Amino acid sequence: MYQKKLEEDIRCPLEYGLKIFGGKWDARIICVLTAKKTLRYGEIRKEMTNITDAVLAASLKKLVADGMVSRIQYNEIPPRVEYSLTKKGRSAVPILQKICAWSGAYFKNTDDHSLRVCQHCDYEQEA
Repeated sequence: MYQKKLEEDIRCPLEYGLKIFGGKWDARIICVLTAKKTLRYGEIRKEMTNITDAVLAASLKKLVADGMVSRIQYNEIPPRVEYSLTKKGRSAVPILQKICAWSGAYFKNTDDHSLRVCQHCDYEQEA
């Protein structure tokens, strides 16, 4: 089993915030769950693009461990598992919406790449 060589050393609240939702997929998963409230794994997978099952499963596991996402497993056959944001997860949504608005205002479009408006964020773009 992998063991870290150095212990985690968070010295700033920003470092903690980036550790929680600074991963490539974490903020997107939070946005999807914000828009859809409660989803099963397959439904989250459909909402996300260009993510492998292994990465999605690992990201969800991390978000659950960090207390951002709730995972409820029902004792049914076939098994049913639902994911939703916790109170802690919902508290991060306005921050992520502000980052999305800021990014929309300052991202420079180039001929070969443009930034699309996020379908899950609920911010108003400034003209």
